[in-house]
Amino acid sequence: MIGDRWGVSDAEVTRRYGCDDVVPRPTLEAWRGVGVEADAAHVWARVRQLRIAPYSYDLVDNLGRRSPPELRDVAEPAVGDPFTRAVGRDQGRVVAADPGRELTARIMGAHLSYAVLPQDAGTTRLVLKVVMGAHRWLAPAVSVGDLVMARKQLLNLKRLAEADQRD
Repeated sequence: MIGDRWGVSDAEVTRRYGCDDVVPRPTLEAWRGVGVEADAAHVWARVRQLRIAPYSYDLVDNLGRRSPPELRDVAEPAVGDPFTRAVGRDQGRVVAADPGRELTARIMGAHLSYAVLPQDAGTTRLVLKVVMGAHRWLAPAVSVGDLVMARKQLLNLKRLAEADQRD
């Protein structure tokens, strides 16, 4: 499908994610990934920040409100917590959490899992899998739209985690 993979390896595509347990036969599966020059703890701290802002294109998904660049003390996610905050209100819900490793949430009809995968020499892979049980005709449009937004989000989280590691 158009836009179903960006920045991920075959091994990352075939691994199991929390969202796979929630949507067993999705019509949309999309993977996005980025290598981060920071350890897993710094990357996870930034994934937790999703709970307070979207970290994508703030003009589009947050009515121009800037996602905070500074690291804030955000509690570990728990099932039932709001997933993020955008357009001035809570959005989505956390459906599973493995602190330090993976966050799975539901938002706008999609389920997504953010996996923090430690690598060699203090680097980390941040991989996002998105699944949806949408109509088959809708899946390509959702995949391409998500690619644009998710790519920006992952690159922002990468940049911020790397800055945190340097500081």
